[in-house]
Amino acid sequence: MNIITKRNIKQILAARFEKDLHTKLCDLPLPCCLKDAYKAAHRIKEAIEKNEKVAIVGDYDVDGIISCVILSEFFDDIGFDYVVKIPNRFKDGYGLNEEIINELNVDVIITVDNGIAALEAAKLCKEKKIDLIITDHHTPLQTLPDAYAIINPKQKDCEFPDIEICGAQVAWYLIAALKEVCKLKYDMCKFLELLAIAIIADMMELRDLNRALVRRGIECINKSKRAAFKAIKHYYQKDKFAIDNISFLIAPLINSAGRMDDASVSYKFLHTKDFNEALNYLEQIISFNESRKDEEKQLFEESLRQVDEDDACVIVGGEKWHEGVLGIVASRLAKHFKKPSFVFSINENNLKGSARSVGKIDILNLISKANIYLKNYGGHKGAAGLSLELKDYENFKSLIQKESALINKEEFLETEEILGVLEPSEIDFEMLEILESFEPFGHKNPRPCFVLQNLKVKNKKLLGNEKKHLKLILVKENKTIEALFFNFDKEPNLEDSISLIGNISKNEFRGLITPQFIIQEILPLSS
Repeated sequence: MNIITKRNIKQILAARFEKDLHTKLCDLPLPCCLKDAYKAAHRIKEAIEKNEKVAIVGDYDVDGIISCVILSEFFDDIGFDYVVKIPNRFKDGYGLNEEIINELNVDVIITVDNGIAALEAAKLCKEKKIDLIITDHHTPLQTLPDAYAIINPKQKDCEFPDIEICGAQVAWYLIAALKEVCKLKYDMCKFLELLAIAIIADMMELRDLNRALVRRGIECINKSKRAAFKAIKHYYQKDKFAIDNISFLIAPLINSAGRMDDASVSYKFLHTKDFNEALNYLEQIISFNESRKDEEKQLFEESLRQVDEDDACVIVGGEKWHEGVLGIVASRLAKHFKKPSFVFSINENNLKGSARSVGKIDILNLISKANIYLKNYGGHKGAAGLSLELKDYENFKSLIQKESALINKEEFLETEEILGVLEPSEIDFEMLEILESFEPFGHKNPRPCFVLQNLKVKNKKLLGNEKKHLKLILVKENKTIEALFFNFDKEPNLEDSISLIGNISKNEFRGLITPQFIIQEILPLSS
């Protein structure tokens, strides 16, 4: 493997974005690229003028909650009344259904981050003379719902660029169209802070327009006067948020209410203008998040006992497993075994499941191969939900294992790339600045990995309540570096000479910034 320098790193990372067309906010695609955006906007304008009853129906994950906040805040700003319904995962299930439609009693329903598979719900809306406007980003099935308007960049004959965007972005584009048809002066940038969180939480590709929005969105979060962000900063004693804080703090908190109880708590948390109210909601959300961690830990451990490592994919399930954590457990299993993973909760004769992909595997395409055994399914390339009857479970497992075994092994490989062998002397503040300029790292812009060779272990320390993490002080040619190995599986001895694979991150401790190496793997020890 080649020795790599800062200059090489800059060139390699810059090449990732050579084909990006939308690198600044002024370059973003226009609402006219989205089929039905103006048709929907004109219908909503009519509803506003006639003071008709309008409902927003969302989803219980971060993307769905933020989509509801964006649309409802726009209506607040123009003084238009509306109803918000976020289905409860446990009582209502996913998406728009007959019970929700009957409960709402409105003239117009706007779905956000759901609806593309709501065929029966669309029929009922038609019967009840409710105009249904669907805004969604999930992969459409062959038959589309018979709705008044469908805004989804993945539908056929939609001219939106071939870049996957999340539900909140689709809702944001609808507002941009509304702004035009209503001839309003309206600051679309006020939602960038929320869009950044939705894009990262929903694991969208961090290139092109998504990258532009997230980079600006992080700046907006840190300047934000939103009560929710002030509350998080206050509670966790943070001066500012870094990109990793979205993935590992903000998004899990927002998600936890929908996973453990009711997503409307997170909606109210993000929507409120009152700081004390936001703090109260935050305390509830933190409590949900702690319960989520406990439940997730238990189900992950139970799942491990069911896995056969020789199988081409992971399929596990249990009686009345908590539906709110199936997706997270599936993600952990996929990462742990580097295979597509399915986790099911069995309730009498029915199974509900979550699936997560690895590498370049399209999980939705894989699931479609077993369509004959499913009641329904939906999602996108990286993540999906599905349900089936117990009588079909064994056939489903058998077929999915068989189909997974046929997938080319290269498709399983994680997209993280090792850029080369790095000398420890290259790990400095300039390196941190170079890496920071190519953030945010994530899907389609993986955090760069490096190999460090022949470093001597000078000190080591176990960290964390359960001593699961390892801190190493390493030396090579008078250069000392600090390295962390989270959930370590190999512990070197003092004075051992070791080589590592990992990435570089910024350590901000008590205002002091230093580079640190995050270990992914300790290579075979040499004497």
